[in-house]
Amino acid sequence: MRTKELGKTGVQIPEIGLGTSQYVGGPAALVCGIEAGANLLDTAARYGTEDVVGEAIQGRRDSVFVATKVSGATVKYDQVIESANESLARLGIDRIDLFQIHWQDPNVPIKETMSAMETLVDEGKVGYIGVSNYTVDQMKEAQDSLKNNPLVSNQVLYNLADREIEDEVLPYCQENGITVLAFSPLAQGRLASLSFFWRTNAMNTLRRIAGELGKTSSQVALNWCISKRNVVPIPKSSQEARVIEFCASSGWDLTPDQVSELDRMFVRY
Repeated sequence: MRTKELGKTGVQIPEIGLGTSQYVGGPAALVCGIEAGANLLDTAARYGTEDVVGEAIQGRRDSVFVATKVSGATVKYDQVIESANESLARLGIDRIDLFQIHWQDPNVPIKETMSAMETLVDEGKVGYIGVSNYTVDQMKEAQDSLKNNPLVSNQVLYNLADREIEDEVLPYCQENGITVLAFSPLAQGRLASLSFFWRTNAMNTLRRIAGELGKTSSQVALNWCISKRNVVPIPKSSQEARVIEFCASSGWDLTPDQVSELDRMFVRY
């Protein structure tokens, strides 16, 4: 598994992590991913999966990068502190590597939220500060509010079929050294389905390129994400075989021509 730098921290994370939104399996598939090099596990208070992530990392804590999120419904200062403590307990760890704001409540000042995040870093309960679903303006405000810590990541929807972030969010993150954690990188399975006829020409192109490379459509779609600077996809599956498939999306590269062809065929909307 190759790696990418987290923000400008110097810390290396795998270029493919594992998400756990709507994850319904036990720890086995996550352990399988960790052993294959996908040792970034992403969860959230709202997912209800922090417990199973905690099980998966038992005895492996030093080799796993744990990311979780505080709900956007609880981003006042005291709520952020409480949520972090609850997440630590559910995960069974004493430090969250990457703590993220799931989304920002417009009724709560970002400055207040970031103040709580910095307190958690100062207390040693959080390693790095990230956000999720933030606009460029919100990222700028978060950065301006942080006194002693950088904003290292923004977790947003990004895949071949959903490319809205290419207008503003992705360029801003690339220019400012902020990692994009791409959730739903397979478009909720649409990009992996052999029988799905959505955007037929585009899907046929994806399948053709996969065939030429001896890869699956999922692997090509994930490698396309990896080809974008600062982007780390976090696919999800409860099946061990699928997790191994995801991990095999790393370690090779689409050609520039193949990336360009996929860019053209999957027109942004």
